[in-house]
Amino acid sequence: MINKADVVIIGGGVVGCSIAYNLARLGAGKIILLEKGYLASGATGRCGAGMRMQWGTKTNCLLARESVAMLKQLPELLAVEGDIEFEQGGYLLLAYTPRMADQFKKNLALQNSLGIPARWVTPEEARQIVPHLNTENLLGATFCSQDGHCNPFKVTALYAKAARKLGVEVKTYTEMTGIRQYRDGVFSVQTSQGSIETGIVVNAAGGQAKLVGRMAGLELPIYPERHEILVTEPVEPVQKAMVMCFHHNLYCQQSPHGSFIMGLGHPDEPETYNIQSSWQFLPEMAQRITKILPLLARLNVIRQWAGLYDMCPDRQPILGANREVAGFYTAAGFSGHGFMISPMTGKIMAEMIMGQTTSLPVPMFDAGRFERGELFIEPSVV
Repeated sequence: MINKADVVIIGGGVVGCSIAYNLARLGAGKIILLEKGYLASGATGRCGAGMRMQWGTKTNCLLARESVAMLKQLPELLAVEGDIEFEQGGYLLLAYTPRMADQFKKNLALQNSLGIPARWVTPEEARQIVPHLNTENLLGATFCSQDGHCNPFKVTALYAKAARKLGVEVKTYTEMTGIRQYRDGVFSVQTSQGSIETGIVVNAAGGQAKLVGRMAGLELPIYPERHEILVTEPVEPVQKAMVMCFHHNLYCQQSPHGSFIMGLGHPDEPETYNIQSSWQFLPEMAQRITKILPLLARLNVIRQWAGLYDMCPDRQPILGANREVAGFYTAAGFSGHGFMISPMTGKIMAEMIMGQTTSLPVPMFDAGRFERGELFIEPSVV
């Protein structure tokens, strides 16, 4: 089977589905989205489900602010029915060192200048937000009541539903096996279900983005890094806010269903495609989280899992066209915050591909910044 399309999107996570919908909305022609498993079977479905506007760079603050505004009314915006379980319980970011406190206060000045209602709170005020918080050695925290969380599976499904409604062909359980550009302006995308000829390929493959780039003859500076998460038994609501600590590299929230979801990052984690759980994770997670939230020591763990961050050297994504291969676009390397900014990412990528002025300027995310040595560092990543 040889098919034809105007755009082929590789990756059926939230970013790929958001791009597909936005391209269809702008009239990009025939669009095919390829996913080797089920929708959200990769990083999207394995993430911590948080949405925050508290970032340390203006661009990320704006991307997150606009994405949160869109998520508040996503079913209405997409003109499809559905509930993404979006709740704004806030994010509490803990500061344990003077350097961290100084950085947070700089971040606050930036956030407030952009209309993000984050504020500095004392340890005592932090305990009012999360009563079971251990404030020993805590210097303070920042809190934004409009941060929150939502269901990544349902967000992805909603974008896919809206995209299909506009004519996008979503092919699940269809593995992309190769890409070749056999004449100017035309790609042949090989899949387990046949080939597709197209003028535009979008790499939204998350943790597999590096491999997809190599198939097109590109060496993208994106690498996969395993991160682990666990979920506890459901209990009565005791914590509305997501507690996040860069000092301990962890985050923890209580879901709308009562379970606690928590994860941590290892700065020394090697590059890997391994998504198996480790035996070390559970005791280490328990040890770290119970120092901060002692009440959680009584909970039973239901399960744990691992997923891949698609990392870039500066912990920022690559968004846009690649100069070496005309017609090849990348939307990957999000370093753990792709879900949070996926609504605006999809909109901006579609605008780029259609040759329009983007809703927010994102030239700092081009792939060439690494060769130029113009890294765009985000200081607030777990």
